[in-house]
Amino acid sequence: MFRGSIVALVTPFDGARVDEAALRRLVDWHIEQGTHGIVPVGTTGESPTLSHDEHCRVIEVVAEQTAGRVPVIAGAGSNNPVEAIEYSRYAQQVGADATLHVAGYYNKPSQEGLYAHFKMLHDATELPIIVYNIPPRAVVDISPATMARIAELPRIAGVKDATGDLARPWAERQLIGKSFSWLSGEDGTAVSYNVAGGVGCISVTANVAPKLCAQLQELTLAGKWEQARELQDRLLPLHQAMFAEPNPAGAKYGLSLLGLASDACRVPILELQDSTKARIRQVMEQLDLI
Repeated sequence: MFRGSIVALVTPFDGARVDEAALRRLVDWHIEQGTHGIVPVGTTGESPTLSHDEHCRVIEVVAEQTAGRVPVIAGAGSNNPVEAIEYSRYAQQVGADATLHVAGYYNKPSQEGLYAHFKMLHDATELPIIVYNIPPRAVVDISPATMARIAELPRIAGVKDATGDLARPWAERQLIGKSFSWLSGEDGTAVSYNVAGGVGCISVTANVAPKLCAQLQELTLAGKWEQARELQDRLLPLHQAMFAEPNPAGAKYGLSLLGLASDACRVPILELQDSTKARIRQVMEQLDLI
């Protein structure tokens, strides 16, 4: 199973190009800091504004640099399943351990169409699949009944749940009988989600506080809920600051303060306002990150 603190990794840029040297440094730093898994080229990795070749290259660099030390769950999603299959096959070719696939955004498929989308991906690929349910971005919501149907496919390994509905894992656990990774897609709900049966978080905050996010997940997995709550209380201002403006501008600015990567994002994600920069700096100082 995939579990723990799994970073939704940013894609660092050097001018107009992907900064491969910084990307490799970030992978090594995350593993040193205790991150349990890495997701390259998800939304936080700015997949919508990467070219096809850049998308593939980022997966390749991350898989190569990780070298089996932690699982790599490659962002391979698309509202076009043919494209998603292509990304998935490439991810397998270069050594990724699993793929992350979002529901069909913009197409607005029915529940039957959502099932057909994931079945097509499953049947045409070989890696384990994490289903990404994020209604605020995809517009469609994978219902618990449909998720249970999708989970019947042998290599559907888990869900990244960004519904914000903390009753959702309870409902899905009533319907899914097999081993399954319930992963929160929201840092702010990570502890509460794990109370409901979750086993980890695909995290944006882990980009700048990987050690603390890993500790948080380890506390929940050990059932040390009071300590986890106390740590989440400390982390919450950072979670909030990361999303004060569109993601991943906050995470990239935090990394720039750590000297690990540029804060450059691609349009339409813009540079942070000075007030947000000051807020992130203050919170990171309070957590002794800088």
